[in-house]
Amino acid sequence: MSVSVALAVYNEEKNLHYSLNSVIDWADEVVIVDGGSTDNTVKLAESYGKKVKIIKAGSNPANFHINKQLALDNCSSSWILQLDADEEVSKELKNEILKITKMNNKQIEQYQKSIPDKLKKLFKRHETLILSQMKGKTSKYETYAGFFIPRLNNFLGKFMKYGGLYPDAPIRLILKGKAYFPCKDVHEVIEVKGKIGWLINPILHYDSPTFSRYIARNNRYVHFLANQLNESNTSINLVTAVKYLLFLPIQTFLSLLIRHKGILDGWRGVLFAFFSALRFARAYLLYLRRKF
Repeated sequence: MSVSVALAVYNEEKNLHYSLNSVIDWADEVVIVDGGSTDNTVKLAESYGKKVKIIKAGSNPANFHINKQLALDNCSSSWILQLDADEEVSKELKNEILKITKMNNKQIEQYQKSIPDKLKKLFKRHETLILSQMKGKTSKYETYAGFFIPRLNNFLGKFMKYGGLYPDAPIRLILKGKAYFPCKDVHEVIEVKGKIGWLINPILHYDSPTFSRYIARNNRYVHFLANQLNESNTSINLVTAVKYLLFLPIQTFLSLLIRHKGILDGWRGVLFAFFSALRFARAYLLYLRRKF
């Protein structure tokens, strides 16, 4: 079976090498949708040769799933691996992808049963949470059409294993025509018209190797949340103030640090939990400034 790699990018000249270097030698094609980059992203992508197909979308929408869907639509292979620019496919994951895409449904079922019990338990908790957002839409299918791939996220120079950051598994390997982004929310899950399995080797995600990059990414989510508050015309009163300024930040901080054992990642775990929690208060205050 052939494999396409799909990316949606915007000003990623400093990160695009992670993804392209790790797939260019084995993927059948790489489809890149560029959202109007003003740096050397497109030039860098072109330097990787004829395997790379560049589509210039002209804009980088706040809901970046729109451009991700455009990339999926333009892939021609039977299987599609959807990546972000700052994600790297390890040699082990490459081999696993090439192996799983050559299997029939019965063989995939056996492969799923062979996943170690320790990983199965960890994966199942994540899977239950994610699939609940899809409201059981995959339960009626018997043929595998998508796979979760765990991710190891690099935060300030370390791959984090706690604090809710692992397995952090998105559905990334899909059959062409069997999955799509609804494009309604930046946090939505890609919807798959088929059964969903697991790969065991992780994507290496260099999302926040420096604090400045982390804050830049965090700011995007703050602005997106503030926009959601504005679009829903959220009431401004004592109840919403307490919710966004106190309750959600405290709940998130304690959940990431204690329930999800973020403390085991040391000072990075504490820092990540703090700023993840702070985004609710920042978004609410930004919403207030826009209103007044």
